[in-house]
Amino acid sequence: MFEILKAGGWGMLPILLCSAVGLAIVLERFWTLRRGAVLPPGLGDQVRGWARSHALDPAHIEALRDNSPLGELLAAALDVRDRPRAEIKERIEDTGRHVVHELERYLNTLGTIALIGPLLGLLGTVFGLIRMFLAVMVSGVGDPMKMAGGIGEALVCTAAGLVVAIPAYVLHRYFRSRVAGYVVAMEKQATALLDELSAGRQQVPLAEAAPKAAAKPAAAAQRAPARAPARVS
Repeated sequence: MFEILKAGGWGMLPILLCSAVGLAIVLERFWTLRRGAVLPPGLGDQVRGWARSHALDPAHIEALRDNSPLGELLAAALDVRDRPRAEIKERIEDTGRHVVHELERYLNTLGTIALIGPLLGLLGTVFGLIRMFLAVMVSGVGDPMKMAGGIGEALVCTAAGLVVAIPAYVLHRYFRSRVAGYVVAMEKQATALLDELSAGRQQVPLAEAAPKAAAKPAAAAQRAPARAPARVS
């Protein structure tokens, strides 16, 4: 294997560097984008239960924010839970953009590696062909070994560039689709929490208005003057 890489010449150096960076990104993204780490099971139901029972305090919200990307999104909604629905929704959207940016971290770099891998291989191919033609100019076509060295360098660089680029492109698309699925799931959880907060805010005025409505007839009865008895003729 080392001899094959050595045959590729110096053009193999940037390709090997890209392969090392791409492998590091793939391993990091596989670990970070685990479903349990992004969307902890049962977290949405737990937070909605907190909102329903009004068992919310700063310690709960901060722990939720540090829990996961979904927790960060739900904590942003709880921070402004007493504001109108439109403002809560706007805060969720703003926080969601930051969360998605974090989920897509390094994916642009992985896509760049998938793009430049074949180009680096092509560059190595060009330099290998140049080396071959220079050898022909110096010693003519009588020395096939020098020509074979240039052709071998060209082919090795091309193959190495494709070997790096194809998996990088496939994994880049895979991680993009996984992030898109997580975004849809987080939107559903955030919408459910938003509905819960809106429903809870509507129930509080009704609960406060019920005693007042019951007290109004009693107060009216107390204020009404007593009727005089009818005269008997």
